[in-house]
Amino acid sequence: MTWDPVVPGAILLVVAAAVIVLRLITMRSLASGPRLRWSTVWRWSGLTLALLLMLIAAARPGFGHHTPQHTTAAQSGENTSVFFLVDRTTDAGDAIRDDIQTLIEQHPQARFAVISFAARPSLDWPLSQDAWSLVPEIAALTRYDGPRDQVNAAAAANVLRYQLIAADQQYPGSQNLVYYFGAGAPGSRAPQGDFDPVAGSVDGGAVFGYGATLNEPGLRRIAEQLGVPYLHPGELPVAQTAPDGAAARPDADAGRRTELYWVFTIVAAVLLLFESYSSIRELHRTRTARREVPS
Repeated sequence: MTWDPVVPGAILLVVAAAVIVLRLITMRSLASGPRLRWSTVWRWSGLTLALLLMLIAAARPGFGHHTPQHTTAAQSGENTSVFFLVDRTTDAGDAIRDDIQTLIEQHPQARFAVISFAARPSLDWPLSQDAWSLVPEIAALTRYDGPRDQVNAAAAANVLRYQLIAADQQYPGSQNLVYYFGAGAPGSRAPQGDFDPVAGSVDGGAVFGYGATLNEPGLRRIAEQLGVPYLHPGELPVAQTAPDGAAARPDADAGRRTELYWVFTIVAAVLLLFESYSSIRELHRTRTARREVPS
């Protein structure tokens, strides 16, 4: 089993120690009361276990290879951050999902982030190597039903800029790939932004045009700003090339890390739901008892 904590491990250990101390103080206070019931002990144990399970989840346990933070981008795609910018106004959702799935398979050891947009951007998937959970997230993206005349083809630019800054700080020396999937806001009357502020942090990627009607000049302008090629759906760049010139097919499972944090969060959620139910029931009983006491 390997660990990839969301914060330095020392911080998690300090927080875990503090939680244990505080929970022991709470139990000591409960034990000093007039009568300690077993139900109280079980509730204390359940809440304490839930807090510890959440800390374990924050340490991101899993099986498989852990991508080092200080490797070069040339090592089989290691230390690479891939950003998917998804236009939710297009009518080619299935094609976009298929192309994203192919790109995930072409970068088996990369980290991924998803920023969807229409009139406004949304960070749907923060940068993570958990591609296993990313696939259903991509499948769940819904189509934008708002007014199309307010769509901004570069709405994701500012969110992308901050994500690139964070990626450079968290993963020094990493390469950043940006893949844009959109229609270029055809028919929009809203002011269109640009990606010029992020161009210096983008090491590669592509802009793909989708939809029955698309603004190809606008998409080519975005590709020029990002410094990546403009391609049509299906024209996915080949991740690696074999020595004989044939396209190499990367192993989708090579370097893939199976995350287990969700197991601990599910158990913690069940325990917290039980504690919430018990607290609400106890509050209800207390209020009922107060109403029944004669004045």
